[in-house]
Amino acid sequence: MGDLTKRDVKHLMLFAGRSHPALAAEIASLLGVDLVPTRMVTYANSEIYVRYEESVRGCDAFVVQTHVAPVNDYLMETLVMVDALKRASAKRITVVCPFYPYARQDKKHAGREPVSARLVADLYRVAGVSRVMTVDLHAAQIQGFFDGPVDHLMAMPILADYIEEKYDLGDVVLVSPDAGRVNLADKWADRLGCPLAIIHKRRDPNVANTVAVHEVVGKVEDKTCILIDDMIDTAGTICLAAEALKAHGAKRVIAAVTHPVLSGPAADRLNRSAFEEVIATNTLPIAPTTKIDKLTMLSIAPMLAKSIEAVFTESSVDALMNEAYRRHH
Repeated sequence: MGDLTKRDVKHLMLFAGRSHPALAAEIASLLGVDLVPTRMVTYANSEIYVRYEESVRGCDAFVVQTHVAPVNDYLMETLVMVDALKRASAKRITVVCPFYPYARQDKKHAGREPVSARLVADLYRVAGVSRVMTVDLHAAQIQGFFDGPVDHLMAMPILADYIEEKYDLGDVVLVSPDAGRVNLADKWADRLGCPLAIIHKRRDPNVANTVAVHEVVGKVEDKTCILIDDMIDTAGTICLAAEALKAHGAKRVIAAVTHPVLSGPAADRLNRSAFEEVIATNTLPIAPTTKIDKLTMLSIAPMLAKSIEAVFTESSVDALMNEAYRRHH
């Protein structure tokens, strides 16, 4: 009977996909566990094979996989990893995806379009995912696409702590780059006690995917303006926003974002931009070829490690986030 009781005690096992090995290794180190040895092969025809090198029966499994390009490869790799865990009798499977794939396709803007963020949630569920842990979803309603628990973490406390330490808050104005990010910027304003400004932008109807910045709502003259957003992808919009702030007399412009997607011309645009500093977290790896001198990277690993520990011990992730939010408040 004693052996039975011993076997019934669940154990945490951490698994890493190939998208961001450095982040997975940092989380493992903070948790004081080893990453489970895993054999992963991409065959010549691009199919993915996964096999775990030790038993996972009855474990509380946490699969760390973010979704940098090529997104579809890493999404499929996640599903294959989860399927292997399910078939090997893991007790519970949590996917830790700091950057949720297809998050910008969260609703239909026109007829005959997909809602791909919902499709991803369905794929996770069918594969055998019990729980999802992610950071700063592009749209909060994505949490409702998944049938199980979703731990939606916020990078704001990490970014805000850095800004509090480095900049004089009496001189800071928080800026939303568009109407859609006002709620996010408002949370920042509440945390840091700084005034808020909004950039009113409109897409150019004559040129596809081109943004024309029109006006700045709020006082930014002679201020340190901190542009708040969830991600920088090609950096076109946020660089135009920085120029608009400079044109309206801003003393300096800083960007604070969660996800450094940095596709295509992003690095070149940021290097030539009006930004003095671009602050981001390491939810996504930066390619070795991407050189941005003004980029400051902050680690999301401590927050993810604490949240994984909270889920494993059945304690409150929400309480953890509230504590992080209140720190230095």
